[in-house]
Amino acid sequence: MVSRQAPLCGLAAHCLWFLGVILLMDASARPANHSSTRERAVNREENEILPPDHLNGVKLEMDGHLNKDFHQEVFLGKDMDGFDEDAEPRRSRRKLMVIFSKVDVNTDRRISAKEMQRWIMEKTAEHFQEAVKENKMHFRAVDPDGDGRVSWDEYKVKFLVSKGHSEKEVADAIRNHEELKVDEETQEVLENLRDRWYQADNPPADLLLTEDEFLSFLHPEHSRGMLKFMVKEIIRDLDQDGDKQLSLPEFISLPVGTVENQQGQDIDDSWVKDRRREFEELIDSNHDGTVTMEELENYMDPMNEYNALNEAKQMIAIADENQNQHLEPEEVLKYSEFFTGSKLMDYARNVHEEF
Repeated sequence: MVSRQAPLCGLAAHCLWFLGVILLMDASARPANHSSTRERAVNREENEILPPDHLNGVKLEMDGHLNKDFHQEVFLGKDMDGFDEDAEPRRSRRKLMVIFSKVDVNTDRRISAKEMQRWIMEKTAEHFQEAVKENKMHFRAVDPDGDGRVSWDEYKVKFLVSKGHSEKEVADAIRNHEELKVDEETQEVLENLRDRWYQADNPPADLLLTEDEFLSFLHPEHSRGMLKFMVKEIIRDLDQDGDKQLSLPEFISLPVGTVENQQGQDIDDSWVKDRRREFEELIDSNHDGTVTMEELENYMDPMNEYNALNEAKQMIAIADENQNQHLEPEEVLKYSEFFTGSKLMDYARNVHEEF
């Protein structure tokens, strides 16, 4: 009996090891995508004075990747946490149907593109309000004397302290005009932040940021000028031929060095497919095969009503199984993962009970 079990145990262990290797290969082959919402929240708290890569309700991340949570953010607003994986399914279904009722303004139990557009604008405004609230707290952290203005040097001290440097040593070095001893990566981040700081400093430029200017520094979506700056940086990073616009191959190309073999390329076919669809259907508004700065800026503007209507139509098309250009309760529940990030099963059986 013992002799029969031993090989089986060995085989099971070998299979588990092999599975682990495959999973590690899968993870390492993927491009640097985005962390989960919960991980982002933790990282945000740790670096609260550092401009975030992820901006709620904005189509692209600061690094030019697609915001994978965008549809959930503009459908749920600040209620993103209400649909965690460990949430009770029945409660989540009921909450989703409450949202459906709020979107369905004319109470005909169908969501039209216009109703979804209005809702998207409302939820985006919620994210704006949350950013303003957070900014007040973060501004106080970098403006301890409360004079309502922060210099670049004051911010630089706070930033380097958040990276583990001694506040006294950094402050002394800046005061004495001495060279700061930081690693190459930190120095590069500082230079990028300084460019962004100067850009957020509204005329007349005094290199001192007010609370409103600091909001633009942290959240470029709140300022047209900073939105332009963000677009220029994304195009600069993705533009391979230097023509200051993006072709489809440039937009869908994977970051250099992220895919080492054909297997990795196959894994990321869906990533490329998503970017291709976004480029062709939404960003390239005149469908000429190239995206200009103006087109990308319009696409990135979270308060652009025309964009919101296009997004509304796309969101409806994803779940519109009966092809009537509207969303019905059964469809929203069936495609709950698209709208909330959570799968809520038994949608057909529960829809009348929950609605």
